[in-house]
Amino acid sequence: MPFTPREDSEVAAANASDRPPVLFIHGLWLLANSWDPWRRLFENAGFATLAPGWPDDPETVSDARAHPEVFAGKSVGQVTDHFADVIKRLNHKPIIVGHSFGGIVTQKLAGQGLAAGSVAINAAPFRGVLALPISALKAALPVLRNPANRRRSVALTFEQFRYAFVNTVSEAEAHQIYDDYPVAGSGIPLFQAAFANVNPSTEMRVDTRNPDRGPLLLLTSDKDNTAPKAIAKGSLNRYKKQAASTELIEMKDRGHSLIIDSGWREVADVALDFLGRHNLSPQRA
Repeated sequence: MPFTPREDSEVAAANASDRPPVLFIHGLWLLANSWDPWRRLFENAGFATLAPGWPDDPETVSDARAHPEVFAGKSVGQVTDHFADVIKRLNHKPIIVGHSFGGIVTQKLAGQGLAAGSVAINAAPFRGVLALPISALKAALPVLRNPANRRRSVALTFEQFRYAFVNTVSEAEAHQIYDDYPVAGSGIPLFQAAFANVNPSTEMRVDTRNPDRGPLLLLTSDKDNTAPKAIAKGSLNRYKKQAASTELIEMKDRGHSLIIDSGWREVADVALDFLGRHNLSPQRA
């Protein structure tokens, strides 16, 4: 998949800076711009940052809403391969930070030995994680209720987005986030997640035993309807026999929108602290 001019520019800038790179991966119903405040914070902390889109992602929310069909047909495997290609162009192995389905892509890339360290925030479940809470099924129902949606792109109504993402913020903030961020999402990943444990050839696999994956933080929210904390705890259990450090931190009174709502800074600071404790932050004079 060809890279966009912005992606080319970000790779070139990261390599020219010689700073430790941080690669941000968004999930369904968001674009790369969802990471903009995080990128400014991490740049100020001494990192070089990149936020590539998924294949064919438009650059702006307005363009994405005008052409929702471009999101259809993107699987977890395709997205992982796209980000792996970005990483292979970097001079240094990056830290990877991903949210939701970006969180499982983060873990897949780390399992391939492509991450210096990683933070998976409210990540979707991978094969072997058996927890499938009712709230997660309800959040995915706008897609899963129609098998034809597997090959379509699906947008969420405000009510659906309120339940799946912004259930812990005020009504006013929920409307503002809905105005600013969500776009249509590919249906395939949700079907892949729903059937991962009964599909032997699923792309929802993570190599949890690769000793070269680097430290991993699983960051979860206690009130997330889309990826409840039971999924993060089930994921942690899959890493228990692995030597590399794996941590789980639970954010209180937070939902799936924790990376884009008014409390994003608290979450970003937790990620930065984790990187500092594992000697992955830039060296200071």
